[in-house]
Amino acid sequence: MPRTYRSASHEAVDPPLLSIHIGATGPVIVKENLKKPQIAQLSRDSPAIQHRPEDLATDRSRELLQPGNLFHSFSDSPSPAIRKRAAFIKQNAYCPHPDHSATRQPTSPDDIEVRKTGTMPPAHVRYECPHCGIPVACCEEHLADDYEAHLAICDTLREINEDDHDLVSGRFFPEFEYPGPQIDEAQVNLTNWDTMLYSREFNAINDERSLRQATRLLTYPATVASVLHELSPYNVRNRLTPEGLKSFTALQYTLHPPRSGAGDGIKGLRPTAPPVRLFCIGARAESSLPREVWQQLAWLFPRSTFHLIFIGPESMANRDDEYPLPPRTPQNPFGAIVEDRISHQLKVTTYVEYFHNLHNAQAFYPYDPYFDAFVLFHPGLGHPASSHEWQDTIRPLLDTKVPIIATGYTDYDMKRDIEWVRNTVGDEMDILLQPGENRFRSLRWDLNDLDPQDVSAGNWGVWAFRGKRYETQMRDS
Repeated sequence: MPRTYRSASHEAVDPPLLSIHIGATGPVIVKENLKKPQIAQLSRDSPAIQHRPEDLATDRSRELLQPGNLFHSFSDSPSPAIRKRAAFIKQNAYCPHPDHSATRQPTSPDDIEVRKTGTMPPAHVRYECPHCGIPVACCEEHLADDYEAHLAICDTLREINEDDHDLVSGRFFPEFEYPGPQIDEAQVNLTNWDTMLYSREFNAINDERSLRQATRLLTYPATVASVLHELSPYNVRNRLTPEGLKSFTALQYTLHPPRSGAGDGIKGLRPTAPPVRLFCIGARAESSLPREVWQQLAWLFPRSTFHLIFIGPESMANRDDEYPLPPRTPQNPFGAIVEDRISHQLKVTTYVEYFHNLHNAQAFYPYDPYFDAFVLFHPGLGHPASSHEWQDTIRPLLDTKVPIIATGYTDYDMKRDIEWVRNTVGDEMDILLQPGENRFRSLRWDLNDLDPQDVSAGNWGVWAFRGKRYETQMRDS
């Protein structure tokens, strides 16, 4: 059944073309220099440009790939970026055939390394499957011998192949046009992607591929909003714990204030609450998202303001040319990068620093459960390759006693994170939201370039926790 969302965009804006993939350290969003030359570049403060029909006709003639011609093997792709990616995969990924010996310790029961029990030396992938077009084996014989195992993900890999070529096809992306403010009378429905896009009056997205491209970016603000909104699909009958009800009700009290009768005149002046601070710890791909994407979070709470704070050593990845790192001075000891001209509802600050260093310097004190929340997108708390980086951060996070929303690539990934936190801090943790599938996960699958057998969806699952709070109770003697 085709989706028929109402259109709220009055003008067409040429969106940035993004190449999204999962690297060794997590999801990475790379801006491609494939903008159409006849359309002017737009800044965040510049007005939208109305495309003329003759301009759109010229755009179609300059498309690199047509909608029916998106499948190409990575090595023979018309896109230089994808050919370069194919070379990277062949140089770093290993053949998954069981006859090879393992190259590393497995990180999960489903890890392909568990199957490798043979004596043949490891070999890099060289042969591309003719159906999915991605290097998956060292030779044709090994692919044919292990083809039954490859069939489990072959169709998904082909979908990834076509989605990646779609991003670099040069076409116009109407799914990257976003609606403006939400009027108070129009209630948003956060049951799933379809109801949210319809109630927010997004442009109609009738193509599954366009929907996958749109949700790959919108999954970040939508995931946060689905947990914090008063109409959240998560409640005490659906994964929310009593402690979670306490914490998220406090935030909802701030995010949904009553009407104050404020106006433009002197008599309409009213005191306003401070912004809600959302700390994105270990920020990577989410910090490089276009600010129009994060603005959608603010539009879902029309009477609130947000201060979005990205913290982490990789929080400025892929943005060096956009914002050169400022020097650390006594006035700006941690080199904060402040973006305060996005809108009157949203301010963004980025720190290329570890959170525990900022916490020890009391840079954000005091923390308030009514105004603060932490968000960890795919943190890898329990992953063997990244858990050591969280060793000094997890206790300061729990000491704040404010909610911490975390996501994971798989159910095993989330449960591994929970087990690591419990082993690290003992019982000093309360679960606020039980781990489970995220209703606003990315519908697009992503490929791990270091292991083509490893496919995952951004923000597949979501859970929440908090440092344990001890409340004093009075009792009769």
